[in-house]
Amino acid sequence: MTHGNRRLDMVLILGAVALTLLPWYRIEGGFFGFGWLAGFPLSSEAAPNLLQIAVHGRLWLAGAVLLFLIAGVARGMADPMRRGAVLAWVGALGVLFLSLQGLAISLTGWTWTISETLFGPLSDGQSSMGAGAVLSAVSFVLLFAFGLAERGVMKGDAFVVSSISLLVFLVAVFVFYPIGSMFIGAVQDFDGSFNPDNFIRNMQDPGIWSLGCLTGGTRCGVAWRTLWLAIMTGLGSTLLGLAFALVATRTRFPYKKGLRLLTILPIITPPFVIGLALTLLFGRAGVITQGLSDLFGIEPGRWLYGLTGIWIAQVLSFTPISFLVLIGVVEGVSPSMEEASQTLRADRWRTFWRVSLPLMKPGLANAFLIGFIESMADFGNPLVLGGSHGVLSTEIFFAVVGSQNDPSRAAVLATVLLCFTLSAFLAQRLWLSGKNFATVTGKGDSGAHIALPRGVSIGVHALVIPWGLFTLVIYGMILVGGFVKTWGLDNSLTLDHYAKAFSISFEGGIAWTGVAWNSFWTTMEIALISAPLTAIVGLLTAYIIVRQKFAGKNAFEFALMMSFAIPGTVIGVSYIMAFNLPPLEMTGSALILIACFVFRNMPVGVRGGIAAMSQLDKSLDEASLTLRANSFRTIRKVILPLLRPAITAALVYSFVRAITSISAVIFLVSAEYNMATSYIVGLVENGEYGVAIAYSSMLIVVMITVISGFQLLVGERRLRRENRVAGVTPSASSHQEKIA
Repeated sequence: MTHGNRRLDMVLILGAVALTLLPWYRIEGGFFGFGWLAGFPLSSEAAPNLLQIAVHGRLWLAGAVLLFLIAGVARGMADPMRRGAVLAWVGALGVLFLSLQGLAISLTGWTWTISETLFGPLSDGQSSMGAGAVLSAVSFVLLFAFGLAERGVMKGDAFVVSSISLLVFLVAVFVFYPIGSMFIGAVQDFDGSFNPDNFIRNMQDPGIWSLGCLTGGTRCGVAWRTLWLAIMTGLGSTLLGLAFALVATRTRFPYKKGLRLLTILPIITPPFVIGLALTLLFGRAGVITQGLSDLFGIEPGRWLYGLTGIWIAQVLSFTPISFLVLIGVVEGVSPSMEEASQTLRADRWRTFWRVSLPLMKPGLANAFLIGFIESMADFGNPLVLGGSHGVLSTEIFFAVVGSQNDPSRAAVLATVLLCFTLSAFLAQRLWLSGKNFATVTGKGDSGAHIALPRGVSIGVHALVIPWGLFTLVIYGMILVGGFVKTWGLDNSLTLDHYAKAFSISFEGGIAWTGVAWNSFWTTMEIALISAPLTAIVGLLTAYIIVRQKFAGKNAFEFALMMSFAIPGTVIGVSYIMAFNLPPLEMTGSALILIACFVFRNMPVGVRGGIAAMSQLDKSLDEASLTLRANSFRTIRKVILPLLRPAITAALVYSFVRAITSISAVIFLVSAEYNMATSYIVGLVENGEYGVAIAYSSMLIVVMITVISGFQLLVGERRLRRENRVAGVTPSASSHQEKIA
């Protein structure tokens, strides 16, 4: 029996298990609760595919059985080309069949009128897909991939073809299907019928598009407010990020390490905590507001609650990300080009303005894009500081969960938000396309960067030092805020907030009596599950993009990166619309949160993997394949050990984002699976600022601890062997290092 036949046999066995041993439909109590075993196999909920057909009359499911039988017959074909063609067709038709029957038949019968016209009414409907249907879909995807490999696609490498097929399938299900469902939901009525009236009414709403602020009115529509705020946040965070990068790389600033630490802190801070700290400083009962009132008799105002306060909080939150993007770009500008400019008698200012700064364009464009998209997607800071000046993300939230209960309005607002972010994403790619910014070549470049022009040096220090001190004050407020009894009324120190959130009782065993423990353990569980999955999917995708050539590769990469440009608020709304009803119903479960985190954060793992893998010569892969190792073994034994920094970055980023994310999570949490950020938002809405800040401080400590653990667990890549044999000559040692 050949290796290829063994793979095919395993997939056919999986298909047989899916048809005969697993519940075909979703189990209300959860598959892993195993309560369905009591009614297995005859109950309508727990019955597998074959019994759903024979006992419960769902004859349409016979299509999946027939296709698996055809695949079993094809397994015995001697001609690999014919066998491959049959398997590929079976796999493609199987995925198409499962998709169409799942969408066409709902809980009560046909979903589409045309189906009822063609086939007549159904006496019974069907619920959402369960373990059996999902495993069948995966089996069909693998059959399709193995069929293509049999026909010589990707040099017959079944692992590579399977990886590409599964990634395309998953991205289609968890990125494009939800977005498509959101667009469809915008033109649907409550009963699911086509009705564009709500879409037209909401799209023409003056509250979205009004330009009253420019024509003498009180304010602009929410779309223009959000766009203006995103542009200003993108510009502010990019300017400050560049200033931080220049101070860290081009000056003799004595506290550079502290500066780098200061810029990393906001990344591991829940997004709305900055808004809380600003409230404790500048709110009506804030320290500075009350101090000015006592000293100068200034009446406390509400200037913080609006676009100004949101802008300050967002720039504080997103400047560190711009700094991390820009510092590598600033360091990457070739010193020799700056020296050549000065040799041609250009002064330092002209060299900086005409040579150095233009070479930083890719970094500046990326930093602005990130600041723009993050501002558009930000939910926590506008919720805390927005007051009556809502932005698109908060308006979407209140359209879904507020008294409006208008999903069509939420879909329209999410569509507007998505159009803004995708426009910025495409504009950035268009601006940088066709231009070459490469300054680092294979030739040695030992020159030193020129000093900054005096005016620029003074300017960046004037920005960085006050902003750094302001950031320290903000984090001081976060630290102190959890120990103050009632901010602005009773500033005495207390541990009551920490005790209320994280108290533990030891009577008759350990009891987690604090109010925050439930959401804390749920958050840790989901973050620790989603982080490795995000890293695996991201790095596998990076391997395929860097090392493989196939039709549609550019479109595949663009589709993956586009998910980064989709704001979290849009992801949340689209997941609710897509996965709240058959064929895939996941709302209220941990699975929908894990899927959201994996496919929301995957692009960062992809980009990190691409950057790291581009440094590894292809001859390493070729040597492994020459020694008869397959692609999977090559990745496991050769590539992964050299990608440890990228693995660590993907793990850390996905873990942190799973804990601090709020814009998508706020729509997807449930009573059983309530995430920390959602719980903290509830505390803020109830005015329990002390408990909210105590909880946030605990999360920051936990994230620092887990990040350090990831670093120790993954370790660093080793590019050289150690000289453990005594008496090794220097030439032999250097020869060993070259081989290693």
